[in-house]
Formats: sequence, C-alpha cells, structure tokens
Amino acid sequence: MIHEYYEPVIGLEVHCQLLTASKAFSPESAAFGAGANTHVDPISLGHPGTLPVLNEHVVEYTLRMGLATHCKIAPRSVFARKHYFYPDLPKGYQISQYDTPICYDGFVEIALEEEESGNGWPGDVTARTRRVGLTRIHMEEDAGRSLHDQDPTATLLDFNRCGVPLIEIVSEPDLRAPREATLFLQKIRQIVRYLGICDGNMEEGSLRCDANVSVRRRGQAAYGTKAEIKNLNSFRHVERALEYEIARQIRVLEGGGEIVQATRLWDADRNETRPMRSKEEAHDYRYFPDPDLVPVVVTEELLEAVREALPELPEARRARYADEYGLPAYDARLLTEERGVADYFEEVVAALYKLTKGGDTHAQAKAVSNVVMTDVLRVLNERSLAIKAFPIEPARLARLVHLRLDDAISSTGAQELFEAMLEDESSPDEIAKARNLLQVSDAGALAPIVETVLEKHPKQVKTYLSGKEGLIGFFIGQVMQTFDGSPDPKRVRELLKEKLNERR
Repeated sequence: MIHEYYEPVIGLEVHCQLLTASKAFSPESAAFGAGANTHVDPISLGHPGTLPVLNEHVVEYTLRMGLATHCKIAPRSVFARKHYFYPDLPKGYQISQYDTPICYDGFVEIALEEEESGNGWPGDVTARTRRVGLTRIHMEEDAGRSLHDQDPTATLLDFNRCGVPLIEIVSEPDLRAPREATLFLQKIRQIVRYLGICDGNMEEGSLRCDANVSVRRRGQAAYGTKAEIKNLNSFRHVERALEYEIARQIRVLEGGGEIVQATRLWDADRNETRPMRSKEEAHDYRYFPDPDLVPVVVTEELLEAVREALPELPEARRARYADEYGLPAYDARLLTEERGVADYFEEVVAALYKLTKGGDTHAQAKAVSNVVMTDVLRVLNERSLAIKAFPIEPARLARLVHLRLDDAISSTGAQELFEAMLEDESSPDEIAKARNLLQVSDAGALAPIVETVLEKHPKQVKTYLSGKEGLIGFFIGQVMQTFDGSPDPKRVRELLKEKLNERR
C-alpha cells in the first residue's frame, strides 16, 4: 500500500554505451566481448603525450537522443576533465561534460498502469501517463573494469572499456515510486534501441543507472535528504533497491533519526543497500575544461540532418498502427515494443497485401498481428533469439497467413505448418502439401464421404430431422475422421445440411 504519511522522490542517472565502431577519443575498437586488454591503445591508456580526437558519431548519436526526448540543443558545448583516482582509470581523470551539456531541458512520458502493481509503492496511478523531465544529456567516456571474482587475493584490471563512448541521461526528481523508475528506465532503453545508438544490454553493462532517492512528508514541498544508489544493472535491481531504501529511510525518520546524505551500494544477495561513502567522503572532482579538446559546435545544418534521419518512434508508430491497420491499442503497443519486431510485422503485412490484392486490409493486418504476438514472440522468447535471427522470413509468414485466411488450412493445420517452417526452409505450400494439411473443399471429393456417414448413422439422421439440429457437429466430426486428408469444415457443414435437407 502507499504509505500514509511519506512520499518517495526519485531521480535516475542513466548511462548508455554508444554503438560506435571506435572509442570516443581514439580509433581503437569499442566492441564488447574481446579478450582482456586487447582493445587498448596509448590514448585510452592515458600515455603521456597522446591527444584525444572526438569521434563525430558520438555527437551524432547524442543529438539523436536529445531530439527524440524533446531536449534543447546547445549550439556550443565543452568537454571537461573529471578528476578522481581509481585503478581502472589510467589517466586519473574522465573526459565528460559539466557546465555545458550538449542536450538539456527535455522530457519523456511513461505510461502508468491503471491498477496497483503490488510492489508496495505503486505511486499515483490515477493518471495514464507521467511526464519525467530530463535535466541534461551529456557525452563522456567510460572507465575500465575491476575484476574481483577470479583471484580472491588480487584485483584484476581490464582496460578494454576505457574510452568507450557514453551518454549520461539525468532525470529530474519527478518519479514517485520504484515501479515508475523501472518504467522510466525501460522507456529510455526502448528509445536508445529504436534510435540504434545503444543495444541496451544491461547484463553486459551497456545500460546501467544510479538512483537518487529521498522521502518527504506528504504535502511537503521541500525534498528530503537523498541517498544515491550506485551501479544498478537490471530492472529488477532498480525496483528492489528503491523499495528497500525507501522503507529504510522511513524507518529512520519514524524512529526519530535523521537521514545522512550518502552513496550506497545495492547488495542483491542480502536484498539491502549498504553504505559506500558519506557526503563528507565524497570526491571533489576538480572539473575544468579539457585543454586538448575544442568546443563542440552544433550547426543548424547538422541538427537538421540528424532530425531528418530519426526513425519513427514508438508513440508515433502506435498511433499509425491504430489508424492505418485498425489494430487495437494492445496489439499496437506490444508490436512496437521492439523496433525490429515492428519492422518485421510491417514487412509481413506488406507481403500479405501483395498476395491478397485487396479485401479487408484491417482484417488481414489483425491476422498478421495475431500470429506475430502469439507465435513469433513466443519462439523469440523460448529460443532467446533476436528478430533478425528468426528463421521464418516475412514473405513466408505472409503466405502462411494467406493460406489460413483462404481456409486452405485449418487453425490446427496453420499451427503445425508454423512449427514445421521453423525447421524447414521449403515454401509453406510445399510443406502443407507434404504434411497433408491443405483443406479439401471440392464437393466431388467430399460428397461421397458425407453420404457414407449419413448412411451409417440413420438414427442420428432421424433425430436431426426431428428438430435436433445440434447434431450437425456429430456428423461433421464423423466426416473429418473418415476423410483421408484435411476437409474444409465449412464446406463439410454446407454439404451435410444439403444432404440432410434432401432427406426431409
């Protein structure tokens, strides 16, 4: 339940690794997964005398995110040096942006559930959406990785990640529940994946966040003392860490204590946050403009080129699916969750339209939607596949849907055909023919079987003719069992009624 007296106040700082081929300030590869310390060079290792050169794609990708989140764009921004000592930061400072971020004052909207989520902090769910302000989006480079699990007596360092480009997305403290924080993070992940600037893989660390959280008395305008929870790398961890920390702060305040501003770490094994450092121990980063990097100038020509190249984003796509395809809101939302799935759906629909050459296009789009939502997404989930690796090409799936819409195969036959197409690259027609799935609607082939069934069951025929017309299902079942193949049930029903009426 919502706490009677206290309200959480939450803001997130989200770090996204950009999908550039090379690093932010050097030509070294930024690819993930290479052997330790193989993607390094003198610049990323901070060797004396080396000079950074900005990767232009970092600016382009950051502008994509800024425009997609309604940010204002700074025509001139600068890089700064953020000084601190850590073993995986060879230079002793991180190149970031401080006073002048390239993007600022934006927002995203998150859709709130209409019912309480049951996690104890559902927040305000009377509104359908919540607008979450973005303070800034800035560019910076990543640090390396310290590994502690391979040798209990040592810390191992992998510098591959040094210099990999990041954007940091800082929200306003507009979130009022752990669930809202999760929805916000999911929204950011969806946007960066749609834009093609980040793969959003939280397990690999390409998307991670820090959370700032405080509590205050309901109706109070001033914020409480906040705690920062560092390096949350899954949606589940974000929600659980915030639930714990909110409850902890309320316990302290209810016990007459005071909240101490501090940085805390989430211990997933113990399901609790624990102190990392207090405010008094916090770093003085000694920011100053990086003397080796010129200011970033965003011209109107560059901004317009980036704007024109933006893809259609989820909200616009959902609205178009409702208008163009006549899809229900649920279908439109589910199909547009992932850009690749939405692209696949549209390719299947386009291929189906070519096959049908008219007819009820909304019904055809809905038929495709049903197959994609139930069967395609199921297979992707079961096999942990990306849509690009899905084995049924759009044109082949369109043919399957076409066969079903034409009643050339039954619903059961369509399911069997779909499963077979996952392993067999033959055309759907060839597979259906080989498996005897094509429905027979030829009266010349069906009529003798219909006559045979009626002759074998005179009592049921008499009962039907006396008014018990529900027995038609019995006769259909007998024909389906007797016929060697897949008769069209609709045609069988028509023939049965015709033959039965002849006996009246």
